[in-house]
Amino acid sequence: MSLYYVQKLIYTLNRDPNVVAQFQTDMDGVLKEYTLTDEEKHAIRKPDIGLLYVMGVNGQLLMHYAALMDYEWDEYIQAMKNGLEEHGQVRAGLYLRTGGGAV
Repeated sequence: MSLYYVQKLIYTLNRDPNVVAQFQTDMDGVLKEYTLTDEEKHAIRKPDIGLLYVMGVNGQLLMHYAALMDYEWDEYIQAMKNGLEEHGQVRAGLYLRTGGGAV
């Protein structure tokens, strides 16, 4: 997994309107500029916010990417919960589920 490159891509999308415009017309062209696994490319393309969360993408980056992909706040929160149910616990990064709360 190349969490660094996933987060670098999302960080760039969150801050560079030129990259956003290219991403919206040539997603594959943008994705080729980053070293990503097939699973990561799939999660970004879909977008699968829950899987990206489980992969360990920083929540601050992820919430802006979700908004870019037209997720409302409640949908974003639910997508992360769904990701935990479907893909298991967070694999990497800073976000480990704590407190024993229900998904």
